[in-house]
Order: sequence, then structure tokens, then C-alpha cells
Amino acid sequence: MTAEPLILTPSAAKRVAFIASKQSRPAILRLAVEGGGCSGFQYKFDLADAPEADDSISETDGVKLVVDPMSLDLIAGSTVDFVESLGGAAFKVENPQAAAGCGCGASFGI
Repeated sequence: MTAEPLILTPSAAKRVAFIASKQSRPAILRLAVEGGGCSGFQYKFDLADAPEADDSISETDGVKLVVDPMSLDLIAGSTVDFVESLGGAAFKVENPQAAAGCGCGASFGI
């Protein structure tokens, strides 16, 4: 059974490429899910130097989004976007599996 692919929007890919170039690192965004946050789970974003052997990898405009298998179970089918608003700029995960979210969008419940 293969999980639903993750989608990295072009605006998110552009932002990852920008951040990676500023840090002289490859344009690889790692998305992980950790316990915690106000709804039970929270998203964690980080730049990666390379994908791990068991990562799920999706690519948009030359930028890779990598996710470990345990996190993928919780976020399969999600879209990662980069949103700029009056409240600031941030990566946002639209997770179809999330039954509950929080106002900040950084955590979710299943």
C-alpha cells in the first residue's frame, strides 16, 4: 500500500530554494511530525542535507520535500504551502487527515 503523495506548492518550493541558497545547502525540506502542540501533534520543518533511505520524496521545481515513514502515516495526502500574511510568513500544512487543528496551524489532531 503506497501512501498518498505529499504536494509542495510552487510558492513553498520557491521559499525553500531561497532559504537553502542563503545557507549554501541543498534545497531539501524535511517535514516531520512530533507529539505535542495544542492539538496532539505538531509539524516540524528543517532543511536536510540529503534524503534518508526510507524517506518519501516529492519534488516541485527542483526542490525536494522529504518525510520519514512514521510522519508520512499522519500526513499522507497533505499539501505544504508557504503563506505570507499580516500575521507573518510561514509554511502551512493542509492535512486532509487532521480532525482538529489549532488557530496557529502548527499542530493538529487525528
